[in-house]
Amino acid sequence: MTFDKQVVWITGASSGIGEALARALLQQGAWVVLSGRRADALQAVAAQAPERSLVLPFETTDYAMLADVVEQAWGWQGRIDCLINNAGISQRSLALDTSFEVYRQLMEVDYLAPVALTQLLLPRMVAAGGGQLAVVSSVAGKVGAPLRTGYCGAKHAVIGYFEALRAEVEQAHGIGVSVILPGSVRTGVATNALGGDGQRRGRSDVNIDNGMPAEEAAQRIIAGLLAGQHTIDVAEGTEKMALQLRVADPERLFALTAAEGARLARERAEQGSADIDPGNVQRLDS
Repeated sequence: MTFDKQVVWITGASSGIGEALARALLQQGAWVVLSGRRADALQAVAAQAPERSLVLPFETTDYAMLADVVEQAWGWQGRIDCLINNAGISQRSLALDTSFEVYRQLMEVDYLAPVALTQLLLPRMVAAGGGQLAVVSSVAGKVGAPLRTGYCGAKHAVIGYFEALRAEVEQAHGIGVSVILPGSVRTGVATNALGGDGQRRGRSDVNIDNGMPAEEAAQRIIAGLLAGQHTIDVAEGTEKMALQLRVADPERLFALTAAEGARLARERAEQGSADIDPGNVQRLDS
């Protein structure tokens, strides 16, 4: 099975997991709607198969324009077979050092934006008789990790929405819903993460740099979507263990994350909050 001749819409397609997904799907023969904020980067992806690509840049939190964006995406081929909500942003700051505006931005980008887009596309999929919806959450959508109170909150929330949506539309309307849980993937997620003041962090994490290649993550995601998996686990090592402990032995997981939180608190006391090292907890987001 492949996505040959399927119409797939990917947000956050200009880099990282989104770009890798777009390139892999184009290689399979899919028609791909490429969305993100950077039109030039989207055009570079589209150059792989321009006749099967629609570059549709937009800001995911510009809700006023979303209806027009959905109209353009749907009108391109008269349908969207699969929407992959991939755009997002991470965080690197302790709650004690994080402004409320950072929480607001994380919820807007990682929760409300995919919900808003899905809500607009959903009636069209229902009228068309089915389709597939997916969201890239994170291991941090299942595991509470230090330095990510806002990120974890938003990623937990988006899982809740999509799992509840699945209950409403899977059997009633023939719409599959998949939640994707990446761990450390070699992308710019840590570099682009928000600090406590809302500024871009500007540097990566060692374990993100040594994480799973985005191309491998994309292949695992595509295989899961083709299989109709409800949850697509794209985690290895520490993160995979964390997902397993969350179900099998949550108290042990809580003890491990609390120990890491205590280490970070000691670092904060010793050197201030400017540049805390995330340590092993950095392996808990995509």
